[in-house]
Amino acid sequence: MTQAFDILVVGAGMVGAALATGLGQNGFRVAVVDRAPAPRFDPATTPDIRVSALSAGSERYLQSLGAWDHITRMRATPYRRLAVWDETRHPLTDLIPRKLAEVQFDANELGAAHLGHIVENSVTQQALWQTAEACPQVTLIQGHGVSSLTQAGNSATVTLDDGSELVASLVIGADGAQSRIRDLAGIGITRNQYDQQAMVISVRYQGAVDDITWQGFHPSGPRAFLPLHSAGAAHPGESWASLVWYDSPDELARLKALDDSELMAALQSAFPACLPMLTHIDHRASFPIARQHARHYHSGRVVLAGDSAHTINPLAGQGVNLGFQDAQALQAILREAKRAGDDLAAPEWLERYERQRRPANRRMMLTMDMFYHLFSNRIPPVHLVRNLGLGAARALPVARNRVARYAMGIDEELPPVVRQITARIPGLSQL
Repeated sequence: MTQAFDILVVGAGMVGAALATGLGQNGFRVAVVDRAPAPRFDPATTPDIRVSALSAGSERYLQSLGAWDHITRMRATPYRRLAVWDETRHPLTDLIPRKLAEVQFDANELGAAHLGHIVENSVTQQALWQTAEACPQVTLIQGHGVSSLTQAGNSATVTLDDGSELVASLVIGADGAQSRIRDLAGIGITRNQYDQQAMVISVRYQGAVDDITWQGFHPSGPRAFLPLHSAGAAHPGESWASLVWYDSPDELARLKALDDSELMAALQSAFPACLPMLTHIDHRASFPIARQHARHYHSGRVVLAGDSAHTINPLAGQGVNLGFQDAQALQAILREAKRAGDDLAAPEWLERYERQRRPANRRMMLTMDMFYHLFSNRIPPVHLVRNLGLGAARALPVARNRVARYAMGIDEELPPVVRQITARIPGLSQL
């Protein structure tokens, strides 16, 4: 059986489901394919171990799709403050008072109600599936993967693992870092593996839901706290949080092998003193960290978005926010192509998308790499530089807050001076 569509989206994760919804709402006939079944949400369950810090910009986008109300009816935790500081102890530390090397961003100072929301990935995905299912232009095909891709003439044909065929003018690969569509389209990648891995732990703690998320930077990697929701009547006075511990693969393997009581003691000892008293560990998982960038964002009738096109160090939780920015840009460009009566896969339109998104994604990659290398060592001069940098950020609130407004998606562009600086950084064009 062969079905024909305007656009085929492969991958129904957060970015793919958002693209399918937005394109369907713009009048395109869209099919979205994913191996996984539809996500489900049960308010009685413990939190999904996978969470994202959705920026204000992502919130606006999800509101435009009609998904944000679904998210807030499930679970989403606003955070109004974000704190960072250096936890490395060294003789040079005594030259700089501790408070001068701590920076806190506050929504009130940025003129915003909040900086963002911590949301479980499964909640965001289910909300987007609900909006996609509500759109008559969108066909959801679940439980099937892609076997092959052929491009000929004015269409592309994707064959699924059950032998059925889907024909479309354009295929969007939104199927993640190990993208099958990217491989079938012959699009190569550059990849840099970091020495660190990240371990994520879902915990309960004593206290109310906090409105701050923070990262303390250690030479072995940062340790972060992301607040979630109340633990409910079953655990009065307790709340859920997600902890992230970056370290060497060997150290994380040791930590994962500990029983819950031993791991809880390790967390209370190794994390900053502001970590609340933990009462329970629910889930734990670790994953490698890599920076990855597609050599091209499109080839023939295939275009990439989200993790299929780029992955970054998750230090600031910007990965899905970049993916949503890809989705918005691609939707706008395809809408223009349709209005002009052009082929959706015409190179001039897909090249315009790449010109918009590649530099923005490279800038974020470079920024995360700079943080990674600046904070992941004990070299005394570097230690001094990073503390001076944090001190300068604390002492220059206007500049700090303007950059923060961009990073949180409150403003659409970096301040002009910062754009000029990043444009001159060597190596940016190679990312």
